[in-house]
Amino acid sequence: MKVNLTKDSMLKSEAGDSGQDSGKNSYIPPEIERKIHYIFHKKNLLIESLTHKSYSNEQKLLYSNERLEFLGDAVLNMIISDYLIKRFPDYPEGDLSKLRAMIVNENALARIAERIGLGKDLLLGKGEEMTGGREKPSLLSDAFEALIAAIYLDGGINEALSFVNKYFDEEIMMSVSKSISYDFKTDLQEYCQGKFGILPKYNVARESGPDHKKIFEVRLFIKDVHYGTGIGKTKKEAEQKAARESLERLKREESNSMQN
Repeated sequence: MKVNLTKDSMLKSEAGDSGQDSGKNSYIPPEIERKIHYIFHKKNLLIESLTHKSYSNEQKLLYSNERLEFLGDAVLNMIISDYLIKRFPDYPEGDLSKLRAMIVNENALARIAERIGLGKDLLLGKGEEMTGGREKPSLLSDAFEALIAAIYLDGGINEALSFVNKYFDEEIMMSVSKSISYDFKTDLQEYCQGKFGILPKYNVARESGPDHKKIFEVRLFIKDVHYGTGIGKTKKEAEQKAARESLERLKREESNSMQN
């Protein structure tokens, strides 16, 4: 006799096998643990992390991934905050917060979830299934945070740290690059306007190298005083580096004047 096992039939036939009295099923998507390179000791945590509330409502389950999402958000923010404060020891709190927000957000989490194919493993209700729930950024990001929490509860903070580091390297580098190419110039402009009522001036001091591989040196002046120098492969990159150096000098001077 041939038996066709769907997700629903496996869920119903295997319910209770895990020894849990909370009603959790024991369906495990075949590829998920291999894809994320982590084997769960408590399979019910993995199942819960993949269970959307629409599925819980239809199946009359007592759980969904919402509670794990809440915990996963906190664990992820702690891990990223710890990384940033060690990676950028001179950044003030405001800059660290901006950088963390660029790294930890719905779009970034959804991109990572798509990269590991998390959408196809979600347990969704029929309504969400019909409206493309497996591709919705909000559902994917929530499930990814829930998965982080599940790993944290199953294996501890070191396993969660390893998992986050593995998948967030690219997002961190992208965000740091954006920070370097945007935030320092904007912050310096706002600082100068507020404190001096003027804008900083950028002068190209030198260009070197062939046309296809030029190096630019930019010097930054505030009230005709040279405050910083930046070197980069483009004028924009050099300007950002000069802005960062100038900001750091201005903040040091401000701090020293407050102490005197």
